[in-house]
Amino acid sequence: MQSLQNHLLIAMPSMQDPYFSRSVTYICEHNEKGAMGIIINQPMEMSISELLAQVSDGTNNKHIDPDIPVYAGGPVSAERGFILHTPQDIWKSSLELSDELMVTTSKDILEAIGGEHQPDNFLICLGYAGWQAGQLEQELLENSWITIAADKELLFSTPIHARWQKATEKLGFSPWQMSDDIGHA
Repeated sequence: MQSLQNHLLIAMPSMQDPYFSRSVTYICEHNEKGAMGIIINQPMEMSISELLAQVSDGTNNKHIDPDIPVYAGGPVSAERGFILHTPQDIWKSSLELSDELMVTTSKDILEAIGGEHQPDNFLICLGYAGWQAGQLEQELLENSWITIAADKELLFSTPIHARWQKATEKLGFSPWQMSDDIGHA
């Protein structure tokens, strides 16, 4: 098994699951026990100001851009926050995912949003996507997903509504050129 950690899963156009339709999911962990990822292109109706009002005392959040989206990171533990961000080694509960990306689950990072210690780039996500052992591999065989290496520009600089299409185009074709047929040589 080749690990897909630090890769993006791109939903095929035929994906019928409403939660994953046209989704792009960053894979944080993938091993023989299963996989865990965070969807990066499904903004919620909750504003960052609403979220921070629930979890922060607001002292550092005065200069926050209210247009920063909160993402639906996946259907599992939707009340739990995951912040994907550029590296900073100052938070209570962070995991380095690559040289360019970390995930933090502790509240202290939220208290810094809008202040001088805010990460250069970040995505605030509620919930995650999870796969049991062998489940993701089976979905790949069933042609539900295509994969590419994670890309910092796609994560942080590409407009939300364009992430699915841009991720596909990084493979050299348009999403509308993909076939739903499964084939094995």
